[in-house]
Amino acid sequence: MTTHAPQAANTVTLPGSLDEAVAALAAMPAAVPVAGGTDLMAAVNSGLLRPAALVGLGRISEIRGWQYQDGHALLGAGLTHARMGRPDFAALIPALAAAARAAGPPQIRNAGTLGGNIASAAPTGDALPVLAALEATLVVAGPGGSRREIPVGHLLAGFEMLAPGELIGYVRVPLLHAPQTFLKATGRTGPSRATASVAVVLDPARRHVRCAVGAVAPMPLRPLDAERWVSSLIDWDGERTLAPEACAAFGEYVAAACIPDPAPAEPVLEAAQQHGEPGATLPPAVLHLRRTVATLARRALGRALA
Repeated sequence: MTTHAPQAANTVTLPGSLDEAVAALAAMPAAVPVAGGTDLMAAVNSGLLRPAALVGLGRISEIRGWQYQDGHALLGAGLTHARMGRPDFAALIPALAAAARAAGPPQIRNAGTLGGNIASAAPTGDALPVLAALEATLVVAGPGGSRREIPVGHLLAGFEMLAPGELIGYVRVPLLHAPQTFLKATGRTGPSRATASVAVVLDPARRHVRCAVGAVAPMPLRPLDAERWVSSLIDWDGERTLAPEACAAFGEYVAAACIPDPAPAEPVLEAAQQHGEPGATLPPAVLHLRRTVATLARRALGRALA
């Protein structure tokens, strides 16, 4: 969303297909696509955005469901959080269903969509760490019926961006047929924005644990060294169990990798060195966030292996 026209939207287009939506965006470069509108309306109401035109995606039925394709689930970008939270979807991709159920109050889950969560790329987006851990791929629709695929991590990191007139049409997710979990911590009880979130996915075919941490950085973080370390400890041909101490160590490993030590001010560093207290240089907020991420990662791994 990059349109900052001073007037409110005076043109609303409601295409019936993905290609019609792409054509409408190509014809109106200043237009903003809108599905659930949960992020868009917040930006409009706060005065941060004044779109000159809107392209509504609510009538495009082809992106509101999913299908199976070569060992993957092809998820429509218009899937709502409420739909992804239902039991049939949870049996397909449990971690994504858990993230959808935690996305907010019912009115947000009923309106907010998977594609909107990705396109807005808010650090607190609950689906994002799950998609990163699953190594999902985006199917992007472009002018003239073109389609291209990019890893979701590339878009979130800014390595590859959507070109003018392009839309996220589908999300391709591998079906791993193995345990996966999503946990998040919030600043208050009940559904709300995450202060930290962790997704853990087991991939038995590749004998690998995949993990992603959300809300602590502008994009989900993958602690690759921690993944490799814990994957080497698991008996993939046996019961896939780990000692509690190993799960705890994994949590600490993940937290330290995703929340590095901040550079301390010189006077603080000198005082800490004089007293032999290296940990004293870490602000309380950093220590608290590390403990939170470590706890989430430990619990997520333990539940996945249970």
